[in-house]
Amino acid sequence: MHVSMHNWMRAEPIEDTIARLARCGYDAIEISGEPERYDTKHVRKLLHDHGLTCCGSVTLMLADRDLLAKDEVQRAASVQYVRDCITMVKELGGQEITIVPSTVGKIKSQGTPEQEWRWAVDSLKSCYDHGQREGVRLAIEPLNRFETYFLNRHDQALALAKDVGPECGVCIDVFHMNIEEKDMYQAIRICKGRLNDFNVADNNRMACGMGHCDWGKIIGTLKEIGYDGALTVEFVAPVDRTPANPYPNAIEKGPVNLTADELKFIEDHGSSTLSDEFYTWLVSETNKTLRKYM
Repeated sequence: MHVSMHNWMRAEPIEDTIARLARCGYDAIEISGEPERYDTKHVRKLLHDHGLTCCGSVTLMLADRDLLAKDEVQRAASVQYVRDCITMVKELGGQEITIVPSTVGKIKSQGTPEQEWRWAVDSLKSCYDHGQREGVRLAIEPLNRFETYFLNRHDQALALAKDVGPECGVCIDVFHMNIEEKDMYQAIRICKGRLNDFNVADNNRMACGMGHCDWGKIIGTLKEIGYDGALTVEFVAPVDRTPANPYPNAIEKGPVNLTADELKFIEDHGSSTLSDEFYTWLVSETNKTLRKYM
């Protein structure tokens, strides 16, 4: 196993992100799904110079991105977006892409369950075929019920992956499993053979070790099934605006270069723009916790 980290949670130059990950002892980055933003040759050189790799990417399903939209044109544009992310992963030397099929925050269906399943399968098959050609594995990720109505549990994600293709896999996330799964350890075991990525944050979505999750047991279960992929960090620190706030240095007080959609995406996840000092501390603490059990 190796320790990786998403970077969608913080708006900053990729140079700053990569330098921080190297400084905090990480092995890799799972880069945000923004193929129009990154010069892959430049990013690949940055990673090489800092002794890191790119293990993959994650789709940012905001605005109109939705692989199971009722509108055929919208679905097609969403498929092309995912295919572009897959191409970016290949150019960065990565091996997998984590895919959230529907728009994060979408709470109403646009068709019957059978229609939406067919739309999702057809869209993902197109992405899967492109991934097969590019050598990039798909990992379908379920989210908790407050972020999507479509996929919330490991068994739902596995059913979709099996309908897409024999090498289509899943990504499961400790934070979401803590909400939705009856037994997260058994969920990990059931995903054996199809687990292409594993996301980590504590039960309160803070850094690993800052909640009640048993990281020794979680990582031990991954070892039990022979998982040898990424532990991909995805904490989203909640913002405390009360006098009880234990982290007065958490909020960034200066200007931040975020689009309206990006800011809404972060705020919809219960967070806000964080200070460099606080964010770096969380990055470091998470790595320290995970390394104890790897």
